[in-house]
Amino acid sequence: MPPDAVPRSVRQRHSGPYRAAIVPRIATSTLTVDGATAALADEASREVTRFDAQLGGEVAPFASVLLRSESASSSQIEQLTAGAKAIAVAELGNGTTRNAVSVVGNVRAMRAALDLAGELDPTSILAMHAALLEEVEPAIAGRWRTEQVWIGGSSYGPHGAAFVPPVADDVPDLIDDLIAFARRDDIPPLVLAALVHAQFETIHPFPDGNGRTGRALIHALLRRYELTRAVTVPVSAGLLTDVDGYFAALTAYREGDPTGIVAALANGALEAIVNARQLVADLHQVRARWDDVVVARRDAAAWRVADLLLRHPVIDAATIARDVGVAPSNALRALEPLLAAGVVTEFSGRARNRLWQAREVLAAVDAFAARAGRRRPGS
Repeated sequence: MPPDAVPRSVRQRHSGPYRAAIVPRIATSTLTVDGATAALADEASREVTRFDAQLGGEVAPFASVLLRSESASSSQIEQLTAGAKAIAVAELGNGTTRNAVSVVGNVRAMRAALDLAGELDPTSILAMHAALLEEVEPAIAGRWRTEQVWIGGSSYGPHGAAFVPPVADDVPDLIDDLIAFARRDDIPPLVLAALVHAQFETIHPFPDGNGRTGRALIHALLRRYELTRAVTVPVSAGLLTDVDGYFAALTAYREGDPTGIVAALANGALEAIVNARQLVADLHQVRARWDDVVVARRDAAAWRVADLLLRHPVIDAATIARDVGVAPSNALRALEPLLAAGVVTEFSGRARNRLWQAREVLAAVDAFAARAGRRRPGS
């Protein structure tokens, strides 16, 4: 930015040295939480495992929608909001809003996190970040930062910021230390995930996308240590109920108190499970209603399309052909019983490359997001 574009008082305020954090290494550190927080984390761990086991036999319908819901909630924490329909359209490559495309990037980052959970290393973290930002910020996607970043204050410089992460040269070594800590087997998994997340956010290794990548890292650890095996527990939806408390817990961690972030993640997981169970119940109810109103043979392709709509509530002919196993020319025929019953409607208004939506599924997902964004009393 040219100097004459910035008022002299601002330039003066941002002249001279500033203090960047010196982040302690934690690979071999003993980070403890009090008994009540440890008990809360243990309860949340049991509930996460139970939720995952309960949905284990229904992975196909619900794994995608839960992962997408977690991605949307994680994006919403960063004030990137998009409705279920916009996100579903963007997943088909028809995104018209940057926010929706960004959420789809978060979906890709989450999938990368789960796929790479067994290979947790710096390269896998870079892969998560690349998946997150390759569509919207390709110049920085999958690369450690090379410049100073800061949180709060002015966009002009770090002076007066709420927090100034470590200098860029320290990032690779700090990430190596973080990975060593993340591989420890002497810390309960949910506690470990919370601490890894807080340390990652303290390092702030990227110019952008740190929060979303850091929350994807939580899921990589839950999967790595087998708290989850089949589905994604949308913990970000729980964190959304008290975003201020979540950010305060990250600040407390940087000041030496790890208890708050463990409690925030545990409470977030418990809140998320309640919300996710409601979403699953709503989708069960939608699918049961379709059984009552759709007229088709039990072996008709229409029922496979109905199941597909629970996973992807906006579809096109190519999606039907690929996922249902019919020729593209027969996609509309498979859809006709659902159209006749009002289960799906066409909304693109195009003669070619048409799009169909399942409004009831979209409404259920949007209701999940609305519940997640509803702050707890007093928070």
